[in-house]
Amino acid sequence: MTPDDTFGRLDDDDYPAYTMGRAAEMLGTTQGFLRAIGEARLITPLRSAGGHRRYSRYQLRIAARARQLVDNGTPIEAACRIIILEDQLEEAQRLNAEYRRASDSANPTAAA
Repeated sequence: MTPDDTFGRLDDDDYPAYTMGRAAEMLGTTQGFLRAIGEARLITPLRSAGGHRRYSRYQLRIAARARQLVDNGTPIEAACRIIILEDQLEEAQRLNAEYRRASDSANPTAAA
């Protein structure tokens, strides 16, 4: 990837634009916290060519949610599990809404 490619992807939520140090600074946490949520498999940072962890904005939002739960006294493993379950619930609700819309459009008389 060239520097020009990188510049064009800065608005991409999934682009791994942040180093571990910068991510920790932005979240107001430690690099150890980021390693811990990585070990708990809440987020999996991409690696640079040199092997350094890189985080996306999407991953930073997840990490911020984990930090919020931990700051409120939830053990880190439990916080990670809560976030994973919240994400699964959100996806299931999205799919259910999609199925309802498809069903309603396929059978308009039943929707009335």
